Amino acid sequence: MEKKLWQKNIQVDQTIEQFTVGKDRLMDLYLAKYDVLGSIAHSIMLESIGLLTKDELQMLLIALKDIYKLADEQTFVIEEGVEDVHSQVELMLTRKLGDTGKKIHSGRSRNDQVLLDLKLFTRARIQELVGHISCLIDILITQSNRYKEVLLPGYTHLQIAMPSSFGLWFGAYAESLTDDLQLMQAAYKICNRNPLGSAAGYGSSFPLNRTLTTELLGFDSLNYNVVYAQMGRGKMERTVAFAMAGMAATLAKLATDACLYNSQNFGFIMLPDKYVTGSSIMPHKKNPDVFELTRAKCNKIQGLPHQITLIGNNLPSGYFRDLQIIKELFLPAFEELQDCIRMVTQMMQKIEINPDILEETKYSLLFSVEEVNRLVLSGVPFRDAYKQVGLDIEAGKFHVEKSVHHTHEGSIGNLCNDEIMLLKKQIIDGFAFEKVTRAEKKLLDN
Repeated sequence: MEKKLWQKNIQVDQTIEQFTVGKDRLMDLYLAKYDVLGSIAHSIMLESIGLLTKDELQMLLIALKDIYKLADEQTFVIEEGVEDVHSQVELMLTRKLGDTGKKIHSGRSRNDQVLLDLKLFTRARIQELVGHISCLIDILITQSNRYKEVLLPGYTHLQIAMPSSFGLWFGAYAESLTDDLQLMQAAYKICNRNPLGSAAGYGSSFPLNRTLTTELLGFDSLNYNVVYAQMGRGKMERTVAFAMAGMAATLAKLATDACLYNSQNFGFIMLPDKYVTGSSIMPHKKNPDVFELTRAKCNKIQGLPHQITLIGNNLPSGYFRDLQIIKELFLPAFEELQDCIRMVTQMMQKIEINPDILEETKYSLLFSVEEVNRLVLSGVPFRDAYKQVGLDIEAGKFHVEKSVHHTHEGSIGNLCNDEIMLLKKQIIDGFAFEKVTRAEKKLLDN
């Protein structure tokens, strides 16, 4: 059995080891290639301050890139008895390079290594999420423009209220997701700061060049204060989780609408037969299971920031092993949210709409406000017009004029979809993903 990086002569009790390591080895596979990327940047910095020779650096870079390739191809393995990804990488380097492999940990702690790994992993996953959300917004805006003339009932209190449209319905979710991107951008900015060099949370007596590793890894800036860099563990995950929860909330609401609108009681939309599931006993059933599961998964994701909060709540400054458990919740959540986004995108592309909803007489009263407004435009005071229409409805004399004349910004006749798309572009441009992409490519190509 391999010794731990921290182990001396006493062998740790096996049950203690199993409990303390927990699922870390499995979770660390998410982080493997990012751990190697951080080690490449750290090695270049160590050579720049004289703690590695040029020859040692070249040997390390070749070996690290070989390990990166294994991790990128998902063939990297943390061996039995090896505690975590950091230990595995150092073990592989030492086997290949001898004492040179042992030098790579100079000026680092596993504390700032895992902080770095989590940030590199998270910013990559955020970039993927943003790409998927952007695609979904594009589909929603396309459908909004396609069906902008088709009316459907708007509801308050689940009572028919005023005319809405499919243009508004699709576009509303596009704009909601655009706001969710804005929140994710703020979370990304908090994530994209460099903790490397904070070591165990109190810095190092080595003359580390933290600005260099910041530039090499494409970070926006340092986490300047080394104590705060460590305090950021858990905070970064919680912040990003809140942004993920915002996206999940929008998707869950859209899924609920779709489930309602697809039911026979509403009949607003139809899902293609190959996109629904059946019943084992009722041969007529066509169940919107994709939307139901999306709602459940997204509701679960909305609990993620609260779970992270409870794990890290009231911890003083400095590192505590409690933080390890956050990885088990946080790392897999990206895959689950991405799956939901992909499914909703696919469903929104294939959804069919009912163009004749408002032909049913039960929706006649939707147009009462239109009649009130028509009277006001003819010179009747609003309160008098409201009362007149209300009395006509009570007396059964209300005459339905099924026409809608909404022209102001964001209304049925003026959706402002171009403005929503422009806002989306401005927000995505603000992430500046290309800076990170260039930096990581340069590190791996050197």
